[in-house]
Amino acid sequence: MADLSPTTLAEIVGAQQVMDIGIRPLWTPIPRIAGPAFTVRCPPSDHLMLHAAIYQAPPGSIVVVESGDLAHALAGGNVCAVAQRNGIAGFVLDGVIRDIAEVRSMGFPVFGRGVIPVPAGKAAALPLNVNIRCGGVPVQAGDLVVADEEGIVVVPAAQRDEVLTLGAAKQAKEESQTLDEWEQAHRARITALLEG
Repeated sequence: MADLSPTTLAEIVGAQQVMDIGIRPLWTPIPRIAGPAFTVRCPPSDHLMLHAAIYQAPPGSIVVVESGDLAHALAGGNVCAVAQRNGIAGFVLDGVIRDIAEVRSMGFPVFGRGVIPVPAGKAAALPLNVNIRCGGVPVQAGDLVVADEEGIVVVPAAQRDEVLTLGAAKQAKEESQTLDEWEQAHRARITALLEG
């Protein structure tokens, strides 16, 4: 799964499955992560359910969060450290975190909208693994999430095998093509388009 980039996958699943550019790596260089979504919804100024998720998300999963606001941090250094220790691959947050220096030093991948030092509260107990929206994309528990510095793509679970097969074939074709071959085909296509 991590062999395929968001760039390759986006060309297969379409722009509607790509999170908006506001959700970015919160430290660099960040490794590519890929895994099933463990979904969380946090209402404004509350992060209880993300804190619960780090104990319930299975190893290898990516915790994907729909957040109610950008004025309160969803997580900090200790939450990220425990998530990492429990085998969670990373966080994709439609929100913000704090303690970014700690998170960067431990190498825990976090994609989000930014950093703020203000913590959220813990009051709203809600179900986990519900359907959410993150970065403008619907995400269901178990959907494949692939994220790196190029962006974040969500592959619906029902399309996973087909998309991975198509992606592997596309990548193999591109890797077997030299730059000269690419340029020749590209030049011919551009010339044809210009001559219309």
